[in-house]
Amino acid sequence: MMNSTKRLCLWSGPRNISTALMYSFAQRPDTQVYDEPLYGYYLKKTAAKDYHPGAEKVMQAMECDGNAVVKMMMDKHDHEVVFFKNMCHHLLDLDRAFMQQTCNLILTRHPAQVITSFAKEIPSPSLLDIGIQTQAILLNQLLENKADVIVIDSNELLKAPKEYLAFLCGQIGIPFYNEMLHWEMGPKEFDGNWAPHWYSNVHRSTGFQPFEEKSLKVPEYLNSLLNEALPYFEQLQKHIIQL
Repeated sequence: MMNSTKRLCLWSGPRNISTALMYSFAQRPDTQVYDEPLYGYYLKKTAAKDYHPGAEKVMQAMECDGNAVVKMMMDKHDHEVVFFKNMCHHLLDLDRAFMQQTCNLILTRHPAQVITSFAKEIPSPSLLDIGIQTQAILLNQLLENKADVIVIDSNELLKAPKEYLAFLCGQIGIPFYNEMLHWEMGPKEFDGNWAPHWYSNVHRSTGFQPFEEKSLKVPEYLNSLLNEALPYFEQLQKHIIQL
């Protein structure tokens, strides 16, 4: 059941600022946010359930039928804007036709930074785990189908959060609110139940962290993964919105 609600689908890779961006949009008076609604589906369908912390608890708490999740996303909502924070690799083999009716935000980050951060939780990530290949494939599909898609570089956002978010809201076609720049410290009621494993840094924050240059080196044993990921990141870079 469609209505006039603006549906924003964030398609991020892991270890990015996706949770902070969700917190930012949650401060808007016109917006409802959803935290990784396809995570249960992803865990149920893949071997990730064997090594993601708290996987059984996540699957017990969530809808694990991907088609049912998409139906929920596209059903009627009470808010003018709904923001779905998604990991792009959670899509798996779902029919992506629904993206023709959503504003798709691809949030990317240099793969060296993603890999280094992700490896602190899961020591041997795969190309699927870090999401960058899936993001590049998704971008090409969305462009081919002339769907609404915007590519965001998290580093560019962190350099000038107010200006970048205002520009992003203009691209989406919604007003910018200064409230998007700050939130209260601590867990949020809309956090997924995996938050204790992944959200410690953002729970200590009250806004976007100041930008700082990060090393583009990875542990030596992960160099082959970085080399696999770089060509996909270069594809995404060509479409990143700039102030």
